[in-house]
Amino acid sequence: MSSEPEYAPSPTDWVRSAVEKIEAAGSTEPAGFGGMAVVLLTMVGNKSGKIRKVPVMRVEHDGVYCAVASLGGAPKHPVWYYNLKANPKVTLQDGTETREYVAREIDGEEYDLWWKRSVDAYPDYAEYQKKTTRKLPQFLLEPVD
Repeated sequence: MSSEPEYAPSPTDWVRSAVEKIEAAGSTEPAGFGGMAVVLLTMVGNKSGKIRKVPVMRVEHDGVYCAVASLGGAPKHPVWYYNLKANPKVTLQDGTETREYVAREIDGEEYDLWWKRSVDAYPDYAEYQKKTTRKLPQFLLEPVD
């Protein structure tokens, strides 16, 4: 019997479909949204302890990635926000490359710098921020050496 936690597919149709496309192709390229690149985050569920997978828009600079917990500007954080807060070790797949990363939520000047990069990579983030009173969280995903 494996000690690996069980994988639990997303209950959200578009997330589950995007993950299936990525896994079938072995690359994140088929799952891009409107021509915009995505990466696949694999993490441990905060409550379930099961493996969770979610595509997020690709925001990268010098080998460090940023994941924006936007949920399309909804008034609440996406579930994966709480997963990263509780279990910051993640696997990130970009194209066909997969590596281990550690996530940390950022603020202050670091937030501002990465917010510009995030909006440059995916302009809809600026619109999402206008839809909600919450400040959209950003996590830096730094490679594990």
